[in-house]
Amino acid sequence: MREFICELPQRIARPNTHSRPLPGYRGILAVDAKDFTGRPAIEHEAVSRAVPELLKTALFRAELQDLWEDRTFPTSTGDGYIFGFDPTCMPFVIHPLLLTLQDVLTDYNVLSYGAAPIRLRASVHVGPLPDTGDEFSGNGTARNDTHRLLDSRPVKAVLVSHKANITHVAAILSDRCYEDAVVGGYTGRHLDHFVEVAATVESKPFSQRAWIYVPQPSGPLYEEDPDAATTEEPAPEAAPAQSHDETPAPQVRNSAPSGNLNTGTVHGGQSVANHHVAGDRVEGNKAGRVRGFQGDQVRGNKYQGRQ
Repeated sequence: MREFICELPQRIARPNTHSRPLPGYRGILAVDAKDFTGRPAIEHEAVSRAVPELLKTALFRAELQDLWEDRTFPTSTGDGYIFGFDPTCMPFVIHPLLLTLQDVLTDYNVLSYGAAPIRLRASVHVGPLPDTGDEFSGNGTARNDTHRLLDSRPVKAVLVSHKANITHVAAILSDRCYEDAVVGGYTGRHLDHFVEVAATVESKPFSQRAWIYVPQPSGPLYEEDPDAATTEEPAPEAAPAQSHDETPAPQVRNSAPSGNLNTGTVHGGQSVANHHVAGDRVEGNKAGRVRGFQGDQVRGNKYQGRQ
């Protein structure tokens, strides 16, 4: 009778019982396709194959092919892809890779000949992860947090609120990545390209400070409103000065064709509020105050030199 000998699994290391070497720090990049589960089943395999190929194309176009060839714990997640890389390359992953990925997706979606476009969320993080070289490599808190950032409300809200034909990539950086690579001055993108958010995930005990970066914005970006958490009631407005005429002033409520709503009592001046916001409507938690479109602004006389 044949004997079967099975190796017992290694004992799970108990934390804080004795000191041991810290695993090497790895940069982690994860991407995820928007609305993957809403696609017809026949498209799932094609999208699963396309996502890593698009990522590879972007890395080579950005002259970062070494990151692809030397990547660690590469894993397809079905609707996305994740891998580890040398953390010294973090500034280049933030820029130019994310901008190049936006360009690659633009080319792909224009030439997709009627197929549903692929838009990606991306998360970038760094932390200690074991690199054992097998199927269990790269597991740890840093990797878990990378996935949580990818699924967080703010980065999902960006792709919903931005134009599908323009914005194909929305990225979220962990606070550690932002502080080390961006604030440290190593990334070729100014700090004003990044918006602070509170990254939370629905039905998950996760909340971290993070930073949104959109290489090609076409709608509002969101940031944490510091006044949103206050519970204090606003001070009542001072009553308008009464004139000697006791006749009540007329109430004005006019809606202009452009959507401006003129409300209030007329005492020489009027208050105007616009109840329409340009751009797509975003459902759910939008993570705070509208930062606004990050486009170029024209200052001064824009017709100067044309007269």
